[in-house]
Amino acid sequence: MQEETMRNVSVAQDIYGNNVVIINEIAFKGKRSIRWEDVEEYLRRYVGEFYTIADTSEIIYIGADLPDEYAHSEYTRILKGANAKAKANAAQGLPELIETAYGERYSPNWKEKHQKDAKYGWYRYESRFALPVSSENGQVERYNIFHVVMVIRHAQDGKKYLYDIMNIKKETGSLFRSQERTQ
Repeated sequence: MQEETMRNVSVAQDIYGNNVVIINEIAFKGKRSIRWEDVEEYLRRYVGEFYTIADTSEIIYIGADLPDEYAHSEYTRILKGANAKAKANAAQGLPELIETAYGERYSPNWKEKHQKDAKYGWYRYESRFALPVSSENGQVERYNIFHVVMVIRHAQDGKKYLYDIMNIKKETGSLFRSQERTQ
């Protein structure tokens, strides 16, 4: 990424009262493909930070492995088009995606290669975010809402770390209120 971008992120609620992380700027653009090296560089700003999931009070850390895994995982390599753009731009809202996560699911670690980094298994949480769709003159016409699964590793040090986001699915027919949630 060539210039430093400010985060322009808020949390709103859909018509059912469910949280949606609104990412108001498209920082990672590309007609053909996303420059994942730029996304990786952007994610380095979060390393060492931690955020709390509101529903469970679980603390989720951002480890040094996240930028590389997020930008170069097997899942990322298969993404094309709108889903690749969605994952790249979701990086801007990671703190809010973690804080509004819900639906905790646990699975044990089965792979030898993750014996240390996920010694105590894996957790998956769901979250939702929206990206603006602009007209040719740059005016926001609407927002596309995406559902995502956040993969959390429970490491040997006892801490839980964001590992990746995956299973990005565009929702259809989702509406959200225009007012932002009061913090």
